[in-house]
Amino acid sequence: MITPAPERRDFGVYIHVPFCAVRCGYCDFNTYAPGEVEGATREGYVEAALAEMELARAAMPGDSRPARTVFVGGGTPTMLDSSALIALLEGVRGTWGLSADAEVTTEANPDSVTRESLQALARAGFTRVSLGMQSAVPQVLATLDRTHDPANVERAVAAAREAGLHVSLDLIYGTPGESLEDWRVSLETAIGLRPDHVSAYALVIEPATRMGAQLRRGEIAPTDPDSQAEMYELADTLLGEAGYSWYEVSNWAREPADRCRHNLAYWRSQDWWGVGPGAHSYLGPRVNAEGSPVPARRWWNVKNPRAYAARLAQRRSPEDDGEELVPEDLSLERVMLRIRLSEGIPAESVAGRGEAVARLIADGLLDGAAAVRGTLRLTRRGRLLADLVVRTLVP
Repeated sequence: MITPAPERRDFGVYIHVPFCAVRCGYCDFNTYAPGEVEGATREGYVEAALAEMELARAAMPGDSRPARTVFVGGGTPTMLDSSALIALLEGVRGTWGLSADAEVTTEANPDSVTRESLQALARAGFTRVSLGMQSAVPQVLATLDRTHDPANVERAVAAAREAGLHVSLDLIYGTPGESLEDWRVSLETAIGLRPDHVSAYALVIEPATRMGAQLRRGEIAPTDPDSQAEMYELADTLLGEAGYSWYEVSNWAREPADRCRHNLAYWRSQDWWGVGPGAHSYLGPRVNAEGSPVPARRWWNVKNPRAYAARLAQRRSPEDDGEELVPEDLSLERVMLRIRLSEGIPAESVAGRGEAVARLIADGLLDGAAAVRGTLRLTRRGRLLADLVVRTLVP
């Protein structure tokens, strides 16, 4: 029997819904448009996801922690009816329980929600909706293969607020053909809707995507890192002036309470179970009932929705593969993840790297004053080069 280690970590649940109305040209997530996987139905998915939860509970004997956060992502979770999303949340509640202050988020496209569906989700216990706005400029949305009407973002935000849900808006910058002025329009439009939270991600064109093929054929230009850096700085400036504070490299919140606690749990190496095709899970180091240590472990499910459902129909684990993590792995990941947070990391986390720290401060990538106080914290320039900072701190 396994119980959590004395350092009690929070526990969260991620639910991956792999369905989308269309596959966007830049998307390399484990998602499927209608007809892409024969025999994979939404009804069958929900049944399989609930079956995985039952197996998960059996795999965590003695661990009585309720879920403190639930995040339903995808894909487009709101391709499912609100009744199906509610059934998934009830599955979490029945399997692990929900803490009294649980944060429960669903991602959504602006065109895939209604006033009635959002109210139903709020009544069932959802507390937050993350809307895929991406841009307010029609030609940028067209390049990204986004199909929603920009005007529907305002409608969706208003409906979510009426339902009592916290609202996050997701933006993408650096799309081929997008100008700095286009990006300013998107930022100002998003800020004007007064969301509680904003995420802004630089577009990365992955080789296996449709956009990757367009790039190889010369139909679109590659992303320009210098242009994306300028766009990031504009976002940080405008969001800061509007009262939003960065708390992770790509995320800003109006108040500390508006930060996404589920994503913070990832960056702080908390525990979570990932439900659904291709979902990843992580349980940190624990001790069993006899007091013996159990190493940290990460694992992931089979990606194909039909294969996922078939395994669970046979009461078999959907796990595809996994790995155990030794203390050195955990230390490295702690630096890689937590350095992205505004809270930074204790300088002692990289003991013996004083020369590297001094160089990063001299280059303007780490905050010198914070370092004197014992905390390594990224500057704005450091946020733009966070991967370089990590490679320098942990070669």
